[in-house]
Amino acid sequence: MSRIGKKSIIIPDNVTANINNGVLTVVGPKGQLSADLFADIDVQIESSEINIIPKNLDKKTRSFWGLTRTIVSNLVSGVTEGYYKTLEIQGVGYRAQLQGKTLQLSLGFSHEVNYAVPDGIEIKCTRPTEIIIEGIDKQRVGQTAAEIRRFRPPEPYKGKGIRYKDEYVFRKEGKKK
Repeated sequence: MSRIGKKSIIIPDNVTANINNGVLTVVGPKGQLSADLFADIDVQIESSEINIIPKNLDKKTRSFWGLTRTIVSNLVSGVTEGYYKTLEIQGVGYRAQLQGKTLQLSLGFSHEVNYAVPDGIEIKCTRPTEIIIEGIDKQRVGQTAAEIRRFRPPEPYKGKGIRYKDEYVFRKEGKKK
């Protein structure tokens, strides 16, 4: 039995949820999100909570039970609070700046790296070495942060590169004579 799947999801007052043709749509103050539901999982919307109930208890259905509950919970919290990730840039001359809908990164290459900001994502550069990625879709925020980090991941010898705010980078000692 899924411990996560058993928990009900509380719907805040300013959020509405509807199911139509196997698609759950959640509307809140920050926007609207939707997700396809699995066929073997039943989602029941009551007055102030959402319950996730499996139609049978075979292995595949039980594995999707907790996943479905987590996806629905992320939809509800996304339209009420939103999500954000913070990236830090470390290295001499490494910096970021936002120009319209393009993030311009100077990462020690012979050229500037330009990243087009996807729809539904807002990027802020509070300092030249800090990037804040905000949005209502948790998956899209995390994917955008991973794509930006992939341009120059932190290296273990000097620690230069793009890293998440609380990420620990294991440092290695250099060569010995």
